[in-house]
Amino acid sequence: MKLDRKPRRALRWFYRAPIWLYRAGLGRLMGGRFLMLTHRGRRSGLPRYAVLEVVHREPGVWYVAAAYGKHADWYRNILVEPHVQVNFRGTVVDAVAETLPPKEARRVLGEYVRRHPRAARALAKTMGFPDLVAAADQIPIVALRATDTSRGE
Repeated sequence: MKLDRKPRRALRWFYRAPIWLYRAGLGRLMGGRFLMLTHRGRRSGLPRYAVLEVVHREPGVWYVAAAYGKHADWYRNILVEPHVQVNFRGTVVDAVAETLPPKEARRVLGEYVRRHPRAARALAKTMGFPDLVAAADQIPIVALRATDTSRGE
């Protein structure tokens, strides 16, 4: 998979389908491996949504990967406006998005590989990398830090 290419129309529809679940209040059906990110469009300023896999989680912090690299629309949007909302397991919290430096990104991806080895191997193969940790320099890893830590799970 080329990181500079967006998914085709049918695939985009498939990827966007979980947004409807979250917007209908059924985001819990996605389990603890996914969240819905609400962010602002960099040009329009309108709310935009993306359902992302949680690569790693710590109290009040969710780590997600921009699988399409720096070309992912949601990633480009959060670079302009890092104040976002995270909908995780039915709880919505305000957060600030921050791209991790490469060393920290490798640590986070290493945790993902340790917890989900089969998924990590398949994902790396699909993306054309020898292993997922090797992709850390090309796939931005973003920390979503809850601004009200009493609400971040």
